[in-house]
Amino acid sequence: MKVKAYTLSTCPHCRMTKEFLADNNVEFEYVDVDLLTGEKRTEVLREVYRLTGGYSFPVIVVGDTVIVGFNRVRLQEVLELT
Repeated sequence: MKVKAYTLSTCPHCRMTKEFLADNNVEFEYVDVDLLTGEKRTEVLREVYRLTGGYSFPVIVVGDTVIVGFNRVRLQEVLELT
C-alpha cells in the first residue's frame, strides 16, 4: 500500500507523523511543502487542495484514504497496525 505525506518542515504534527510512520516500519514518501519553490510548490499545493479542500498539514494519503492532521488511531486503523 502506497503511503505519501505532505508536510511542513517546521510543523510539530508533521514531525510526529513522520516519526510514527518510521517507528512502525511503514515505507512512505513525504514532501516538505514549505521547502519547495516555484512551479513545483504551486503544483503540490494544488494537489493538497484537491485532496482536502484546504491547506492544513500534515496530509497523509494511504491508498485511496486521505487523513488530515496527525491522528494516531486513524493511521493505525488504515495501516492495519493494531
